[in-house]
Amino acid sequence: MDFKLILEIVGYIGSALVVVSMLMTSVVKLRLINLIGSVISIVYAAIVHAYPLAIMNFCLVVINVYNLYKLLNTKKEYSVVQVGADDSFAKFFINSFKSDIKSFFADFEDLSGSDSIHLVCCGTSPVGILAGTEKNDCLEVKIDYTIPMYRDCSVGKFIYSYLASKGVKSLKANASCPSHQAYLNKMGFKEKDSCLIKEL
Repeated sequence: MDFKLILEIVGYIGSALVVVSMLMTSVVKLRLINLIGSVISIVYAAIVHAYPLAIMNFCLVVINVYNLYKLLNTKKEYSVVQVGADDSFAKFFINSFKSDIKSFFADFEDLSGSDSIHLVCCGTSPVGILAGTEKNDCLEVKIDYTIPMYRDCSVGKFIYSYLASKGVKSLKANASCPSHQAYLNKMGFKEKDSCLIKEL
């Protein structure tokens, strides 16, 4: 394989990564993949002497590094609002993200039957909801959803810690899709009796 062909492939890879980054729902992943694509594009542009392209991608690298630093070093302040199944704002939140919720919880329809419902807020904005049924200090989770921009597990860690402080000793969940299974595994759930359990 000659050098010119390899160089073309490198250029296409850099461009493809920049485009793919725009499809990411996580802002951190978007910035990281865009950064990698921009670095590759700088190398390609410098070798073929496409200096305007190199300058543009260098600017993207600086922007991405700055924003990643801000994202990773800004402490998120979360709070919890406990609500009822008929709470209007909880219904509004769920309806606003209904299609995304369905991609993780295909059988979820509404909060009816849940006696423990918690809206997680960052500042004054709701960013997640956890709802289920509590029995004998165990919360059987019906939905544990976080909006795309906050999917770095920090919401989950916060709400689990909060529940532990309120006397909940364990969580019981079922994985409804591979991505939700991966999240539960990452959060420390262990398989037991055909479901997943996390001790708090």
